[in-house]
Amino acid sequence: MSYMALYRKWRPSEFEDVKGQEHIVTALTNQIKADRIGHAYLFCGTRGTGKTTIAKLFAKAVNCENPIEGSPCNVCPSCQAINQQTAMNVIEIDAASNNGVDNIRDIKDEVQYSPTEGKYKVYIIDEVHMLSIGAFNALLKTLEEPPSYVIFILATTEVHKIPITILSRCQRYDFRRISIDTITQRLKELMEKEGIEAEEKALRYVAKVADGSMRDALSLLDQCIAFYLGKPITYRNVLEVLGAVDQEVFLHLLRAILDRNMNDVLAMLEEIVINGRELGQFITDFIWYLRNLLLLKNSADDTMLELSEESVNMLREEAEKIEYAVLIRYIRVLSDLSNQLRHATQKRVLTEVTLIRLCTPQMEKSYESMLDRLRQLEDKIEQGIPVRMESGREIGEKQEIAKEPDIIMTQEEVQRELESRFEVADAECLMKLVEQIPAIRRELIGPMKTYFSKAKIAVGKDSGSLNLIFQKDSDGQMAKEYFEREVHRQELEEILSNQAGKQIKYQCIFETPEQSRTFEGYDLSILSRLNIPIEVEEY
Repeated sequence: MSYMALYRKWRPSEFEDVKGQEHIVTALTNQIKADRIGHAYLFCGTRGTGKTTIAKLFAKAVNCENPIEGSPCNVCPSCQAINQQTAMNVIEIDAASNNGVDNIRDIKDEVQYSPTEGKYKVYIIDEVHMLSIGAFNALLKTLEEPPSYVIFILATTEVHKIPITILSRCQRYDFRRISIDTITQRLKELMEKEGIEAEEKALRYVAKVADGSMRDALSLLDQCIAFYLGKPITYRNVLEVLGAVDQEVFLHLLRAILDRNMNDVLAMLEEIVINGRELGQFITDFIWYLRNLLLLKNSADDTMLELSEESVNMLREEAEKIEYAVLIRYIRVLSDLSNQLRHATQKRVLTEVTLIRLCTPQMEKSYESMLDRLRQLEDKIEQGIPVRMESGREIGEKQEIAKEPDIIMTQEEVQRELESRFEVADAECLMKLVEQIPAIRRELIGPMKTYFSKAKIAVGKDSGSLNLIFQKDSDGQMAKEYFEREVHRQELEEILSNQAGKQIKYQCIFETPEQSRTFEGYDLSILSRLNIPIEVEEY
């Protein structure tokens, strides 16, 4: 006898063998036991979740002469005929190739004749969404009022393409994606029956790649068995066959990206390509790795990860070293890459360019990349790496041997330095300084110039400091946080003090609706001279 694929060989022969769809099995067996069988059913869900399998089991159970708790006995002549695919009262139709009006008319003609054997004539129409509009219209009346001995079971992966007139005539059952634990347990049972030694970690990875599809998992496992015929199925073997990458590779890759080590990142990609890994699968797995980090950072509950305790502990340690915004940016950029790789001819080039983008957030102008750049600057400052601006780009250099090394001072040290050089500005000095703000803004460069342009400048109510007033939106929030950081406060206060010739202090505040209307506590004449529009709204 020729070899039979695992998913065909071990197709469930009774409802008890169906895994992951207990809610549907319970509903159908209850109908059979209570003799409350409907005339039309719609099975919908992703591929490989058991739609056709349960449809055949249901057809066998309703025709079984001695059903056991709603499940077929697999002994009576009717069950035997259906198992051997010789039954005349179970008709399977592929709507993908039989989608015309004439095909449906043939069904309408056939349902007039009662079954020659068994109690019910069951029509299983697979991929029913492929039927034409005319075919759906031709099916409507028969589907609504078929003869008492006819049952229609429609199966589809794209339920949104089914006309509402068809949906309203059917009992709908949604098939869920099968969990990794359930698929792993089923694979373990089948490997024991097949007499093949397999590591649980290997079977779990196969279940993960299957993405909720039992049939996909069995097909992938079949492929691994064929590649290592007569040998145990190990985790390393599965990675080799499926062109996948171990989780430790993602750990080292992420660290290299966070360190902006472009050479190491490209070297890792080179090794992955040389080892024959499929880049599309590699990027998909990397996205899942980042997703797991994001979930762990968001919650202490690790039940959604479906990973071993060892892997969870390693991920939890890594999640503490990376920020939300950075993770979200990486996932967004890599998801875009994953979509592009499906139709790309130069997959390696696209992947290299994307990884370079992750290493160099200054190439982008999105909100997430700006936050990533700020994180990079903060890391350099914490490590004692002075940062200067050059042509609008942040340049960081390690302090080695220099005549006058840059020193990162605390806010108190900066305050003492300014006090030693300047006397505190009075109200008149502050008002003159505000008039010079447009000229100061033109002299600034880089992010400071961008963020400074988003601020309204006014003398505070106590006339002892300047107020930087920001709108309460995402841009204003980011600009306010920028100028509240110690390193930027030092730089701006020194610039303002040098311009005024006296010690200048400022504070950052959000503009409230009341302040927008009245500007209480601010010098309106100064705002007017700066050409800042003052809108008074009536409430």
